[in-house]
Amino acid sequence: MTPHELMVKTNHHLIKSGNLTEPQKTNIVRQLLAARNDERTKQSFYNGVKFPNNIDGDGRRMYPIFYMPPYNDGKKLKTIYNQTPKTHILSANMYELEIIRLLHLFAPDNPDVQNMVTKTLERLKTTCFGYCDDGLGECFDTALVVLRFLAATSDDAAWMQSRIDNYNSHVSEKKRPWYALWYFWLCLSELPFEIKF
Repeated sequence: MTPHELMVKTNHHLIKSGNLTEPQKTNIVRQLLAARNDERTKQSFYNGVKFPNNIDGDGRRMYPIFYMPPYNDGKKLKTIYNQTPKTHILSANMYELEIIRLLHLFAPDNPDVQNMVTKTLERLKTTCFGYCDDGLGECFDTALVVLRFLAATSDDAAWMQSRIDNYNSHVSEKKRPWYALWYFWLCLSELPFEIKF
């Protein structure tokens, strides 16, 4: 099973109110930690998406730093709702954020996981979809993936609220596929009670 398949299968199980035993969680963590990309794979991905070293002139780090989907002639991995992304922004960020989210849920005290969460939160603050008002293209969808990640890994209510506000500000600007609404509902079901939507 690929890391993507494991991440999707685990998400589906949890979304359907499934429970996992501690040995199952440990096994998932072991597999996902072993799937982290090496520097060569990272550079290959960054070059493939024409974003060398994953940093632009404005200091934005738009792509993952720990988990990149395989760059197979531009093919994008599907989201947990079986949506086929049009961009690597959605595909790659969904892949990394959903994996690190699961790692945090199952092994929050693991120093490697804590480091990945900290560095990923720092990276997301440099992105338009993670921290700014952005309803363009699939940055809109990616902002929802960020919201779900924040709900599991952060206690920054204002940041979570900004992603909800981003959704509410841009959802009616154009016709959108059903995936965004379902993902938004999923996010709402996982947010702290004090967050307003």
